[in-house]
Amino acid sequence: MFKKSILVPILIAFSSPVVAQEAQPEAWPEANFEIFKLAPGEQEAFIRSVAKSDEVSRAIGIPPIQLYIHKQGADWDVLLLKRVRTTKLTPEQEATLAQKRIEIGVPSGPEAFLDIRKKVAAHSDTIAVGPITAEAWLARLDADRAARKTKK
Repeated sequence: MFKKSILVPILIAFSSPVVAQEAQPEAWPEANFEIFKLAPGEQEAFIRSVAKSDEVSRAIGIPPIQLYIHKQGADWDVLLLKRVRTTKLTPEQEATLAQKRIEIGVPSGPEAFLDIRKKVAAHSDTIAVGPITAEAWLARLDADRAARKTKK
């Protein structure tokens, strides 16, 4: 899940002296938030399409999308929270997903683009770091500042 720096073994074998790489902090988890204002009368159809998407993802063990339905306040209908994937799907996983889409009738490619656009009036998304604690974020900030001071 986390990216780590790796010193290539060939460099170790042929370098003299071996120079240690500067330690890189582990990457924080990321999430993608998508906010939808849906087309009039399309709320149920949109939520059903999210449920079908979850069914496809389940075929390879991807957890369901976290769905938030507007109750009061700002002008949006549905917020989706999706974890940003840190590993690439294998060809076998891609094939399983494609077969599951066909099996349950989930559109893909240009057809998926047109299908979703019928249901959505407006959409925005953003990628954010998290979930993390304030303590973890501040520890990284303090460590980054300390590292810069020692390099001066």
